[in-house]
Amino acid sequence: MKVLLYTEMEKKVRKSGLGKAIEHQKTALTNEGIEWTTDPKDDYDIIHINTWFWKSYRMAKKAHKKGKKVVYHAHSTQEDYKNGFIFSKSTARFVKWWLVKCYSQGDIIVTPTPYSKRLLEGYKGLEKKKIVAISNGIDMTLFQKNKEAGEEFRKEYGYTKDDKVIIGIGLYIRRKGIVDFVELARRLPEYKFIWFGYSNPKAATKDVRKAVSTKLPNLTWAGYVEQEKIKAAMSGANLYLFPTLEETEGIPIIEACATKQNAIIRDIPIFEGWLEDGVNVYKAKDVDEFETKIKDFFAGKLPSVVDKAYEVAIERDIKTVGKQLHKVYDEVMKM
Repeated sequence: MKVLLYTEMEKKVRKSGLGKAIEHQKTALTNEGIEWTTDPKDDYDIIHINTWFWKSYRMAKKAHKKGKKVVYHAHSTQEDYKNGFIFSKSTARFVKWWLVKCYSQGDIIVTPTPYSKRLLEGYKGLEKKKIVAISNGIDMTLFQKNKEAGEEFRKEYGYTKDDKVIIGIGLYIRRKGIVDFVELARRLPEYKFIWFGYSNPKAATKDVRKAVSTKLPNLTWAGYVEQEKIKAAMSGANLYLFPTLEETEGIPIIEACATKQNAIIRDIPIFEGWLEDGVNVYKAKDVDEFETKIKDFFAGKLPSVVDKAYEVAIERDIKTVGKQLHKVYDEVMKM
């Protein structure tokens, strides 16, 4: 079989979690010996669509007309869309309608987690569709703790070996918890906070624009960086903070697990069943709890849970993802 991995506006989405997910797909398929292409002009048996824009919908329709099979990857839901950019709340109902219209084109729908699978199964119009939960995964051969890279990270950003460094990752959107991240930096001047990731602030909500314009002695805005620098930061920091309000999975937390980095994450439904408070991560419900957990962690009251966290990453290794996608492709070809 030959698979067309189709991503509309791929250059624009490459800096997001979706961009990482697509790169993981390419690696996963290569590992499985599955021939793939990203050129729509090539011949193919299955089109695996990663985006829900107009051209993506049209590609699915055209594929059906040609007798090709369609696997639609549901990376987005109404729930993670509506708490993002400016105007997202007012347009969320329309976006949900459009997501259903797109995803219903899939002979099989793939989504990253059982949580997002449950959400999609509750959408009118998708009740009878075959939906499979497959992690976006992580390449364990590449994403490992690197002590030397961690030391270089500290040197590059001016941190001493004694500084307590807390990292955050994400676009400039409210859903990522960036407002709480800044508030925590303000409350905890004794720790160093650094945020990786960037998107145009003009598209952000007012509270996010205010947050990303904040200047504090202990707060650094690192902007968008390549994966190697994220790995270095994960290896050199003391703590990963993930105050996200909604996800369909959240690749950075898997990266933290892979690099054996302790993490405090928000206690929300997406993480139930695979990330457990006090077992492989620590959880907090609001900014006050985050503050308390951070203080307790650095005071030694919360022991390291990185060994159990590493097991989470192993379960989502790209080799496992490849086998699961292969199974989906085999199934869709028999339909």
